[in-house]
Amino acid sequence: MSDNSIEKKYNKWIIVLSIAIPLVVALLFGVNLRKLGYDVKPLSFLPPIYAAVNGLTAIVLVTAVSAIKNGNRKRHENLMKFAIGLSVAFLAMYVAYHMTADSTKFGGTGIIRYVYYFILITHICLSVIIIPFVLFTYVRALAEKFDKHRKLARITYPMWLYVAVTGVIVYLMISPYYQY
Repeated sequence: MSDNSIEKKYNKWIIVLSIAIPLVVALLFGVNLRKLGYDVKPLSFLPPIYAAVNGLTAIVLVTAVSAIKNGNRKRHENLMKFAIGLSVAFLAMYVAYHMTADSTKFGGTGIIRYVYYFILITHICLSVIIIPFVLFTYVRALAEKFDKHRKLARITYPMWLYVAVTGVIVYLMISPYYQY
């Protein structure tokens, strides 16, 4: 398969996934199994786990960039696959938690409330925007179009790192208000 056909093959899927993932997450976020009458326990143990997954994703991303800067392409590739897997795991846990538990309201007041909502809103917006960036960047590497990959990765990396780090910050800021 030629480099162009690899990109063409995956580009359609990237567009579909970039639209479908946020829509499905938004739909599932609004579904609470307990309120629908299902006898499920709230998965209240998940938020610290998925926050840790976000933290690990940030570490993996930084390590992957270091690997490629040191010329270790195979390590970089493996770490990036791991980062994508971590992001998928985060998403599954996040949706599972919100389908079984009530949303937690941030209880802070004053300036910290504005800081929290700024971080939360930018985190959410970029978590949607990052999906096609990660997938297009990955496919360009798959197609061995490393010049195009590198150019897009310079945009993708800081956004993805921001999403991972702010995911941890959002958790730390809201965790005192969780009802266990």
